[in-house]
Amino acid sequence: MIRIISIALLGLVLLAGCSSTKMAYRYADWGIVWWVDDYIPMTAEQESRLEQDIRGLRQWHCATELPRYSEWLAQLKSDVRSGNLSQPTVTHHQEQLLSFFPPLMERARPAATRLLSSLSDEQVQQLASNMEESQKELEDEFLADNPEQTREARAERTMERVERWLGSLNERQRDTVNAWSEGRGKQTEIWLEGRRNWQQALIDALATRDSDDFSDRVHYLMSNYEEVRGERYQRMMSESRAAMAGLMTDLLQQADQRHLDHLLEQAATMQGDFDTLACTSEGTGSLNG
Repeated sequence: MIRIISIALLGLVLLAGCSSTKMAYRYADWGIVWWVDDYIPMTAEQESRLEQDIRGLRQWHCATELPRYSEWLAQLKSDVRSGNLSQPTVTHHQEQLLSFFPPLMERARPAATRLLSSLSDEQVQQLASNMEESQKELEDEFLADNPEQTREARAERTMERVERWLGSLNERQRDTVNAWSEGRGKQTEIWLEGRRNWQQALIDALATRDSDDFSDRVHYLMSNYEEVRGERYQRMMSESRAAMAGLMTDLLQQADQRHLDHLLEQAATMQGDFDTLACTSEGTGSLNG
């Protein structure tokens, strides 16, 4: 996948518990440029335009979206302090977090369209080859020789992500994560299958990049990515969101005070970073063109 399309990396970097949110935010744009260049050797003109677009996107995101993130974190801290950790509350926070991504994707769409429409035939071929190689690497990494190993690896990844927010899990919580992973069945395989479907749809769309409706096709790919990834993926994601909300509810209710303190500390640190990040006027090129 071209990483300008996945420009929600900005949000992911910010919300993943990075040790230095400010530094991650200021340098995320260069990471995106490097990532795109890793998939497609770009011309100097393409790189220049992409960097300009990303600077404009970052300025908009800092001024418009970061206050929303800060408000969400303030509500999260309030709920944790009050002990309001029921599943409806957890589901609310999950939905709030997911709501941050569509505006970012929509704002990035013009830049994605510009870059994709500028690709040469050779670049499209290189993109297809690199995506296939990346897909194979992920399949080798995430799909073990048997389902049990795949489940264990998924559980371990989940624990690592959860521990960024809660700190080291207790034995009961670890058992809960293992049981949750056991119930996810072929989730990893379906995710990889959906990823491959989306990439193929992108390559198919690029065959029409000179047409008048190419922007509409890019918009569809970005706005309806779950549908493009297939029915199995859509069902899996619907089930997975509900299961994840249930998992987080269980983990919070099984938490010791140290876990809640760790969560409050992480949220407070991140909120403080959001509140103090300066949105400079440097590179305020519009992404609406």
